[in-house]
Amino acid sequence: MAKESKVERPTKKSEYDLRFASVQAKRGWIDLRATIRNALTDSWDFLTQTPQVMTPTNYPLRGELGLVSHQGSTHERWQHKPTLKGDARIWFFVVDQVVYLEQVHTHHPNETK
Repeated sequence: MAKESKVERPTKKSEYDLRFASVQAKRGWIDLRATIRNALTDSWDFLTQTPQVMTPTNYPLRGELGLVSHQGSTHERWQHKPTLKGDARIWFFVVDQVVYLEQVHTHHPNETK
């Protein structure tokens, strides 16, 4: 038998793909997975299904943080909080059916304090 490999969670056609837009985002995601796994799983579900729905824990950033450039285009930057009272933050933008995780913070980022 070939070497075992993990089966990735499939997404429905109506769902969004999640992709890392930076090495920092991937590292932050791994750190959050180690510390708040259940909340991060809920975040995965939210971001693959309804990433641009405004809630108390999911909303566009304002001011100079509200826009991000990626591959020559400008996009609206959103912030997602995996937990209502925690400090972790996920900054992302959406292009078509892809959610790009731009920054994943284990603690409240200084830029938004």
